[in-house]
Amino acid sequence: MKKLILKYLLQNFLKSFFIFVAIFYCFGILLNLFEEVEFFKNIKTSIFTPLILTSLIIPSLIVKILPFIIFVSSMVYMLKLRNSKDLLTLKVFGYSNLRIFFILAFSSFILGWLTLFLINPITSTMTKYYETAKSNYSRDIDHLILFNKNGLWIKENLESNQRIISATKPEKNNLLNVVIYHLDNNSSLIEKIVAKKANVKTKKWELQDVIIFKFENSVVVESRKKIHTINSNYDYEKINNLFKNFDTLSFVDLLTNYDKLIESGYNSSFLKQSLHTMLSLPFFLFLMTALAAILTMNTLRKSENFKFIIVGLISSVAIFYLKDLSLALGQTDKIPIILSIWAPILTLSFLIFIGVLQINEK
Repeated sequence: MKKLILKYLLQNFLKSFFIFVAIFYCFGILLNLFEEVEFFKNIKTSIFTPLILTSLIIPSLIVKILPFIIFVSSMVYMLKLRNSKDLLTLKVFGYSNLRIFFILAFSSFILGWLTLFLINPITSTMTKYYETAKSNYSRDIDHLILFNKNGLWIKENLESNQRIISATKPEKNNLLNVVIYHLDNNSSLIEKIVAKKANVKTKKWELQDVIIFKFENSVVVESRKKIHTINSNYDYEKINNLFKNFDTLSFVDLLTNYDKLIESGYNSSFLKQSLHTMLSLPFFLFLMTALAAILTMNTLRKSENFKFIIVGLISSVAIFYLKDLSLALGQTDKIPIILSIWAPILTLSFLIFIGVLQINEK
């Protein structure tokens, strides 16, 4: 009988969670759809393209706000449980408030690990498809930059032609193994520049050990220069910042290819931050469920439900704000990167521990 009750408890908890995932998913679709429609307003494409692209990017956004979703769904479920006769039934079979608290919090912890190993690889792949699809419609965009574990690609629309740049990695104000393609307005290749290194500290790039190929009337003219300069819309800081984006890399990729990604040019500090942020997800879900449980289980009267919901929402927003603040401090080297991720988790853990000691068993 106890197993059936446990199954019932978990089923309803997960049902509440997935209902709120669906609500946030639909809400996200509506918000992002306007952005995609705006992007495609001057581009000829199917009317379904914005919707398809929106469907690809929303799952990764849902994963990012999963702690907030688990908090809201947990609070609503446990308020409903507390205000129904189900809680009395659970207590008859030996399920105290504290026991329910740990069952649901541990379930969220497991859900976090399942998300990292099963859901995150899927959302990362969907994000990769999203970025690839968007790049296919980028002809009306003046500037575009894409990157993967092999390096980066930059597209720039100039006054009279177009430039496409590939390089392996940014390193100390330099790009390595640079290849620059100049295309005319008909997308025909008019010049190719190959350089071992490009100093991109400023937007005036200095190319070193350069070979220039000019394509004129079906004739290729080759020339060599020790130094060659070009003007760009990107400098080192702007390019390097783009290597902080790990949405297309899954948790498994980060875990298994950490050293290779650093060699490919990814910012090591932000790579470490991204990995530890993902690692903290199960713990964060555990704590947000625990916070929801503490707030709702200490509600003595139904009339207090609304008050605790408001308190809970304000608390969750404050936690996310402090978490983002801590990450910002880590990104600017004010505090160590790892500390910036785990300090909020440890602080919240301490507060949860105090709250657990005061859980109302009535």
